[in-house]
Amino acid sequence: MIHEAAIGWVIRTRDPEFTDWEGFTAWLEADPGHAAAYDALMAADADLPSLLPENPVGMPEPANDPGERRSRPWRWVGGGAIAAALVAAISIGSWNRTDIYSVTTRPGETRTIALEDGTRIDLNGGTTLRLDRKNMRFAALDAGEAAFTVRHDAADPFRVTVGEAVFEDAGTVFNIVHASGATRIGVSEGKVIYNPQAEAIALPAGRALTDDASGLHLMAVAPEAVASWRQGSLVYANAAVGDIGQDIARSLGVRLTIAPGAQAMRFTGTIRLDRNPERFFATAAPLMGLSAVRQGDGWVLKEGHGPQS
Repeated sequence: MIHEAAIGWVIRTRDPEFTDWEGFTAWLEADPGHAAAYDALMAADADLPSLLPENPVGMPEPANDPGERRSRPWRWVGGGAIAAALVAAISIGSWNRTDIYSVTTRPGETRTIALEDGTRIDLNGGTTLRLDRKNMRFAALDAGEAAFTVRHDAADPFRVTVGEAVFEDAGTVFNIVHASGATRIGVSEGKVIYNPQAEAIALPAGRALTDDASGLHLMAVAPEAVASWRQGSLVYANAAVGDIGQDIARSLGVRLTIAPGAQAMRFTGTIRLDRNPERFFATAAPLMGLSAVRQGDGWVLKEGHGPQS
C-alpha cells in the first residue's frame, strides 16, 4: 500500500544516519502517487517531536552523561514501540489536517456525494463519513450506512476504513453499515477485499460479511438487496430483527426500541419504506410477525400480532 510504504520512507529518511537515497529516489520515481503520499506525510510529520514522548517505552537511555539531553535518531523498528508511536503520531496528524472533513446526515436524511474521480457515495440517515480533499480514493465510515459506487483504478484502489478494518475495492458497488460495534458489508458488483494486509478476504458480488463481537461471518446476499434503501425498500434474507430495527430507525428517522423477545427473531422478505410511521409500522410489523406500539415520541416492536397504536 502506498500510504504504508510512504510512512516507512518518512521514518527512515528522518534518521540522520540514513544513506539509501538511491533506493528512496527509485521508489519516488516508480509511481507519481509515491511523491504525493510522501509529501503529505512529511507535512503531517512536522509536529512529531511534540507528539512523541521524550523517552519512548523500549528506547534505552544514551550511554553518555544521563544529565545531557541530545537528539536521538528515530529508527524504524518493525513491530516496536518507536514505529508504533511514529505511525500513530503521523495518523493523528493526518486526521487533524484541514483537508480532512466530515459529512453527517440526520436520522431519516439521505445525501449523495460525487467525488471528482467519478466515485459516488450515498449516505443513509444517521451517518458520519470522513473524506480527504487531497486523496479522493479514501473514506472513513465512523457511524451509520453508506453505499459506494466506485470508479475502479487497479493502480490506486479506493479504500474505506471502518474502525480498525479496511475495505478495498476491486471495481465495485457495495454497502457498509457500522452501528453498535458491528460492521456489515454487502457487495452487488465487482469485488471488495476485507483487510487486504491481514485476512485478505475476497468478497465478490453476491457475498456479504459481518464483523461483530462473535467474530467474522460470511454469507450470501442477493445483489439487488445491497443498498436497497436507495430504492425505498429494505430487503432481507434470514436477518435478525435487532439489525432490521437499526436499519428502520436510520432510514425513517424514528426512535425505535426492539423488545428483548423480538431481538433475535429472524425475517426474510422485503419491507417497503414509508415516511409516515403509522402507515409504515401498520404494514411492516405484521409482516415480521410482530406488533408495533407507539411509546412517547418513539415506537416499540414486540412479539405477537396485535393492534398498532
